[in-house]
Amino acid sequence: MKIGVDGRKIPGAADRTPVEILDYAKSLGMDGVYFRTVLDITPTLDRGLLREVREQADALGLYLQMGLAKVNPYAAAEAPEVRVLGDGDYTRGMLKMMEACREGSDCGELWVACGNYKAGLPGYYANDRFRTDAPWPDQLAAIEKFLRQLAPAARDLQCHLNIETHEEITSTEVVRLVEAVGPDVLGITFDTANVLARGEDPVAAARRVAPYVRAAHLRDSMLAITDYGLGRVFSPCGLGVIDWEGVLGALWAKSPNLCASIEPAAPTMKMPIGLLDEAWLAVHPDLEPDEPEELFRLARVYDERSRRGMVPTIEEFQAQPYDGEAFIRSSAEHLRASLAVVERQAVISRS
Repeated sequence: MKIGVDGRKIPGAADRTPVEILDYAKSLGMDGVYFRTVLDITPTLDRGLLREVREQADALGLYLQMGLAKVNPYAAAEAPEVRVLGDGDYTRGMLKMMEACREGSDCGELWVACGNYKAGLPGYYANDRFRTDAPWPDQLAAIEKFLRQLAPAARDLQCHLNIETHEEITSTEVVRLVEAVGPDVLGITFDTANVLARGEDPVAAARRVAPYVRAAHLRDSMLAITDYGLGRVFSPCGLGVIDWEGVLGALWAKSPNLCASIEPAAPTMKMPIGLLDEAWLAVHPDLEPDEPEELFRLARVYDERSRRGMVPTIEEFQAQPYDGEAFIRSSAEHLRASLAVVERQAVISRS
């Protein structure tokens, strides 16, 4: 399994060219780079620039991954650049991006997601799952229909559209989409911290999605018990509540050569997880009761460790200056140590 980094969230990304991002990732000891969307590399889908990026990644011995855009028609208006690429047709814009990824850089594992997060909106309404103008079941139906429209081109190009376990969608729902449209054209990008936002235990979620995972985004989280349930705060891998040997073991068992990208993030937001709120629970009909119980247990364990001075309290951690490079380095160290344990256990179990 290879450990790389998110090219959009690597420190100073806005001031670096794609090639410079690759060089910087290599200097940090990363195994590869994932660009959130091909438009981060070239807004015009310039094949020459895409080939240059591919050649530099190969020269550095790095994996190269990239993505497309959201596949939720209800969110299409929030990505006008895709519609412009398609001369007014969002679907055509997506098809052009798929072709550019394959033809320009020979990338066939392509990230997509089903919603956006609007930090300026209050509470749950920052999350597309809770839109009042478009019930979530209607959005899911539209997402599946749109993915079916893209499926023939994905088959022709031999691509997989890898749906992220983003903040708005459960891992169970992502698996359903993959199985409905077909794992020959769809896969899963497993985000370890986002499943927490849906009240899911990351280890259980990893086991659920593992057969279809083709990429991963790795970051940890701290959990705080609140009057509505839990609050989630991003942290480097190994500092939060996630059992990395459990998560990586589940993924490694199905995809030992998986490319997994660290996604650094500042601890600026405590996302609400309404596990004690009937309104929140009402839009999570598939939630397994033992998983929220496990999250509360993990939150209590973290709180106890912080009381003993073993880890910072959430407030102490949020007060520290954010250091993106330190986030990446410490995460990579912990992930590789966890992978070494997973691999040793696999050897012992086979012997």
